[in-house]
Amino acid sequence: MSEGTTPTESADTEPAVGETGGEALGPVPVLAVVGRPNVGKSTLVNRIIGRREAVVEDVPGVTRDRVSYDANWNGRAFTVVDTGGWDPDARGLALSIAAQAEVAVTLADAVLFVVDATVGITDSDEAVVRILRASGKPVVLAANKVDDQRTEAEAYGLWNLGLGEPYPVSALHGRGSGDMLDAVLAALPEPPPEREHEVGGPRRIAIVGKPNVGKSSLLNKLAKEDRVVVDNAAGTTVDPVDELIELGGRTWRFIDTAGIRKRVKEASGHEYYASLRTTTAIDRAEVAVLVIDGGQSISEQDIRIIQTIREAGRALVIAFNKWDLVDDERRYYLEREIERELVQVQWAPRINITASTGWHVDRLVPALDKALEGWETRIGTGALNAFLGRLVAEHPHPVRGGKQPRVLFATQAGTAPPVFILFTSGKLDASYERYIERRLREEFGFVGTPIVLQQRPREKRKR
Repeated sequence: MSEGTTPTESADTEPAVGETGGEALGPVPVLAVVGRPNVGKSTLVNRIIGRREAVVEDVPGVTRDRVSYDANWNGRAFTVVDTGGWDPDARGLALSIAAQAEVAVTLADAVLFVVDATVGITDSDEAVVRILRASGKPVVLAANKVDDQRTEAEAYGLWNLGLGEPYPVSALHGRGSGDMLDAVLAALPEPPPEREHEVGGPRRIAIVGKPNVGKSSLLNKLAKEDRVVVDNAAGTTVDPVDELIELGGRTWRFIDTAGIRKRVKEASGHEYYASLRTTTAIDRAEVAVLVIDGGQSISEQDIRIIQTIREAGRALVIAFNKWDLVDDERRYYLEREIERELVQVQWAPRINITASTGWHVDRLVPALDKALEGWETRIGTGALNAFLGRLVAEHPHPVRGGKQPRVLFATQAGTAPPVFILFTSGKLDASYERYIERRLREEFGFVGTPIVLQQRPREKRKR
């Protein structure tokens, strides 16, 4: 195998100048909401987060795309994980309710156990309670569907579960939810103070990808010789510990993740949480390294992970692993796949590696530096508008319906990722927006980072 850069790799990367990160992404505590199907978990989640986001349907085992939600109570932020979407019986999966609860408890800092007060204690409830007791995690017991004084008296029969005081609530009407949330805050740990000062600390790198593509092999190869410390960061929601690793004379925080096998709404218990951990790791990171098996076709799962990274606004490096198994024929087809499947992320640095032997693993740090540099690039307002003036003059927006919208002014509203606000005389076509993004990259670089363009069309004056 030639040691030189192959056509699959992007141009040589150069180290970034800056060393400081964007705003801190310190983790907030995680609350898992568990219970039997149809006890009102999703309705209660909507009540907690103050908006209708969790899918609510009077059918056990309703699937949903979103599984975690940001919540805030009395000025304290926490993440709510709704486990209501993965009932094994309703979805034909051979997983017990106890196994589901066990995975949820492993992930969370505290558990909100929801029971239907109008039904009382069932065998399934008692099975979950055994798991909760064994976990040692703090548990808040919510007696749901308590809509009146009579049902409230029935709710106190739940003392017999042995989980302490049941909090009578009506997820539908909000009754008693304040007391329950006060108990939740008391059960959740305070965010670790050292995380509040993470700006300027080790750069955070999430290693993501499908199962069995070599993510852990890459991490092990990086950590083998220069491991600094294993940091089981409090309050984080990833199962594998973060690795603080010395590379290129600097310390980096690597976050290893479980692979994504299926869409979240199709995933069984453990896979459901593997997907959630991957998403959480991406949210915590500054750069995501997507590991792809070079010997396999680029899959829908790879594209889906890329979409998650773009939506999270994180920098991206793509590592094609197992390159020692890629022959000339596979390289030819891989180049075609890259042109076809990765057209939306042509800006991402690409490296070819063999993690098991360490071949070209040293190319990761320059690629990370380049991606971070692009992620944090800021363009001065004067230079930006001079550039846009030239662009519009050379290639004006097409006339649509007798009108020709123009870019009047632009400003960069933020970095990490770069966000630009375009003040226009009318709404720009999506194709023209893509043209502006492409020219921005040609002019200013922005290697390794998504770019966010926001339009502010001028409002028509009312006569």
